[in-house]
Amino acid sequence: MNQRIVPLILAFALFMENMDSTVIATSLAAIAADIGTDPISLKLALTSYLVALAIFIPISSWMADRFGARLVFRCAMLVFMVGSISCAFSDSLASFVVARFVQGMGGAMMGPVARLVLVRATPRHQLVDAMAWLTIPALIGPIVGPPFGGFLTTYFSWHWIFIINVPIGILGMALAGLVLPKTMRNAPRRIDGKGFVLAGLAFALFAFGCSVLSLPALPPIYGAIAAVAGVIFGIVYAFHALRTDFPLLDLRLLSFPNFRVAVGAGTFFRLGQGATPFLFPLMLQLHFGMTPFQSGMVTFAGAVGALAAKFVANRIFARYGFKYPLVISTGISTLGMLAMGLYQPDTWIPLILAILVFVGFWQSIFWTGSNAFTFADIEDKDAGQANVISQVWGQLMFAMGVALGGGALELTHRLRGGGALELIDFHIAFYVVTAVCALSTLLFLRLPKNAGHQLLGGPHLH
Repeated sequence: MNQRIVPLILAFALFMENMDSTVIATSLAAIAADIGTDPISLKLALTSYLVALAIFIPISSWMADRFGARLVFRCAMLVFMVGSISCAFSDSLASFVVARFVQGMGGAMMGPVARLVLVRATPRHQLVDAMAWLTIPALIGPIVGPPFGGFLTTYFSWHWIFIINVPIGILGMALAGLVLPKTMRNAPRRIDGKGFVLAGLAFALFAFGCSVLSLPALPPIYGAIAAVAGVIFGIVYAFHALRTDFPLLDLRLLSFPNFRVAVGAGTFFRLGQGATPFLFPLMLQLHFGMTPFQSGMVTFAGAVGALAAKFVANRIFARYGFKYPLVISTGISTLGMLAMGLYQPDTWIPLILAILVFVGFWQSIFWTGSNAFTFADIEDKDAGQANVISQVWGQLMFAMGVALGGGALELTHRLRGGGALELIDFHIAFYVVTAVCALSTLLFLRLPKNAGHQLLGGPHLH
């Protein structure tokens, strides 16, 4: 039953989320022009979505246990559709940011609930194969998103990239009602209300503060104050979590070495990767003379490589273990980001496409391996907490990646004395995020050769 239900959940939840995020990245310039703001300011809209995920993902497993995965999943899709419709009717930066936050509230319950069902129902030694096979439907979104969204934006209107979520969501809700069981997996434990408030404030203020530090529409002091306040709330939450029996995010799991490395290395990888969907399409449109449709046709090449990797990922990890594939995949992904900082308007497009396909393949290898490796030394009873911590921290780091890329872009722009954004501004921003992303490779190099062998059915010392 699992082999049929979970792919269906992932197919609709992750398809909508991934298509939506990749569509918006290719349409930033058009949306900014229409609602009367600039593309850099729109990074606040990208960040608000990811902040909503970071705030509400921590209660996703509790919601699934309390109300049932089916009800939570269907309600989440409804909220996501409401947010999508609100985005389509937005006429200002503020309204667009709020609408994206509503979308994030729905997204916070869709993907994590599906992933939690998968982790709980799959034996550990089959988890790599399950992660690879079950994420194939979700990869259709990034493949379809950029060219389809670019086509709608170029030849119709950017509003349609949000309206398209409505029929997809309705179909997903209907099928979820037919196939998902009503039963609850675990008895829900008491929710950590104080922890939810503290963690939510920490994530929201820090992400918002980092995002607006370089936002032209707001004084930087507002961002600095918000970021510092977020750090303070985070410290207070850490003390609270370590003194609470059932904290919202159980930080004690970081005592497990493999889990700690997965989270730590994933932090730097996500910081770098989070900036790319914001920087690269914008550079192609502003300085390579591409329309949103053309830039979408370029960026979707990475998703093609990612899809191909899903068919061989399990064999790669079964043959070589986790350490070396994770080192190689993060290293190649970092070099791919560096290449983006070297492209010129006359760079041969087939070369850019070939690099994107190759890098996309290895990025997909990383995500498959990292998603499974997160649970390498985690017991079944802690799987829900490990899932929540890795998801919420990962989404927060993606938000920070957007802020990092946008901040580097704006800082370079200001140091040059302002004016229009130049190609060199984008190149330097890519160099900054490349340096951050490279730290993930260094952390994975410290893993023992047989790290995570229990997920692969035996020791792997190749």
